[in-house]
Amino acid sequence: MDTDLWALFLVVLGGFLIGGAYSLWKVNRIVAVALGACAALAVASGVLRLGYF
Repeated sequence: MDTDLWALFLVVLGGFLIGGAYSLWKVNRIVAVALGACAALAVASGVLRLGYF
């Protein structure tokens, strides 16, 4: 159960980071790309923590 909560937290965190990257895209693309990379890592680690792969 604890692993599922961490996975859910990481996927939600990735969603917030994607939103931040989207909102920063017109202002500062370098920071937006960095946030996008962090979001991809957070979502990937959350999905992998669920154990489906």
